[in-house]
Amino acid sequence: MTAAVEETGLGQAAGKAATLVRDSVKTVIAASMVGTAIEFYDFYAYGTAAANYFPHIFFSAKDNPTVALLMSLLTFAVAFIARPLGSLIFGHFGDRMGRKTTLVVSLMTMGVGTFLIGCLPTYDQVGVGAVAILCLLRFIQGIGLGGEWSGAALVATENAPEDKRALYGSFPELGAPIGFFLSNGTFFLLEAFNDSEAMMTWG
Repeated sequence: MTAAVEETGLGQAAGKAATLVRDSVKTVIAASMVGTAIEFYDFYAYGTAAANYFPHIFFSAKDNPTVALLMSLLTFAVAFIARPLGSLIFGHFGDRMGRKTTLVVSLMTMGVGTFLIGCLPTYDQVGVGAVAILCLLRFIQGIGLGGEWSGAALVATENAPEDKRALYGSFPELGAPIGFFLSNGTFFLLEAFNDSEAMMTWG
């Protein structure tokens, strides 16, 4: 009788432990996907702004609009150079400090870079200095995205069951299109309710 009770107790404990593991894996997968979506939201929002507004804000679009647009898109390209560096940096520290810690830091890196870009003075106010700081902050954004995306994929696959690693590893990749739709949806709403002057001023 006692042995049967002990067996039942052990079975219940094992069941609860398995449930907790499943729940924690689902949480990790969801967090990695949401984190990637947030990172790509910032990334794509910058691209949209670089194509439509930054040539007028950070470059002299009145003199030569085409050159201003090309220069603005070059600042967008800066982050692509930084992304492999971000993967190396956050991959190194992820092995030492833990993946979850570095994921939080990479999200903060992107967030701080995006916030500071919103606070930048314009070309008319400080000249070339605004462009230089913009490029620096864009580089920081690239480092944040490179670290978060690679880290999220690692967290998802490392915490997944052995027979579902490929499936679970695909969830962080879903963050990219989610971020794309969120970014474009945000600009659609802003432009629907604001005129060009308002968008240039604060939008």
